[in-house]
Amino acid sequence: MGPRIACLQLAPRLGKVEDNMARADLIIEDTFSKQSSVKTLDWLILPEMAFTGYHFDSLDEIKPFLEPTTSGPTTQWAIKTAQALNCNVTVGYPELSTDPAHQTQFNSTVTVSRTGEILANYRKHFLYYTDETWASEGPSRFFSGPLGDLGPVTHGICMDINPHKFTAPWDAYEFANVAVDTQTPTICLSMAWLCMLSPEELLMDPSTPDIATMQYWIERFLPIIKERGHRTIHIILANRSGIEKTSCYAGSTTILKVVDGVVSSYGWLGKAVEKCLVADLNEEPRYTLVKPQ
Repeated sequence: MGPRIACLQLAPRLGKVEDNMARADLIIEDTFSKQSSVKTLDWLILPEMAFTGYHFDSLDEIKPFLEPTTSGPTTQWAIKTAQALNCNVTVGYPELSTDPAHQTQFNSTVTVSRTGEILANYRKHFLYYTDETWASEGPSRFFSGPLGDLGPVTHGICMDINPHKFTAPWDAYEFANVAVDTQTPTICLSMAWLCMLSPEELLMDPSTPDIATMQYWIERFLPIIKERGHRTIHIILANRSGIEKTSCYAGSTTILKVVDGVVSSYGWLGKAVEKCLVADLNEEPRYTLVKPQ
């Protein structure tokens, strides 16, 4: 049985942590009050650095917003929300490590159980150039293993699906191949993925997804798409939206199903909206995106 998933696409304002949390609470409340079909939830996934915002240009700039490992405001919000909704929660935050062996900063996600237990703290391994101004590479190459009652999951953050530093071979597919090697049925990314659109283009038709971004994401999972044998894989791509400084984010959050070369989607969000995308993975997806050649 597959879980019921919700991805909360948010447009956080840089450094406005409490305001961003309040906005997330309103979106969740609106989702559960207006969608009568949403009665139970197994997993709520939020974007990379969901409440602090992403585009910090230096360690000094982000320093006031760093959170101690699994004990800062983001983790506290996740625990409260997990207990209120009776679901697992994954959310991104900028981590100030409390581990004596790694006294540095990381771009991280924390995952908590329905009861508020810390299930995992993953540290982004492939850093984008914006991360490199303040964060260190996570010591472990991606997370792949059991995640509470969600079962086996391969989990990463945004840039993890790209070639390492954009210098590794394009077809190395480091992240996707971990999921292939471990035969993980569920793949999850928390993201702050940029788009190539201008602010004017981004807001021109905010409720439609950025097709170029979605096509790129799918291409980065080619080793999984090429698998045969009727194994079912679900890929959850939880992105943020909005504009920060010179950065325009792609939104376009989607949940995919891959079986024997066929890629289908349970739906997607627009490139410039704030909303929850909800999908029951026991049901069949609504749209076929890729068929085998």
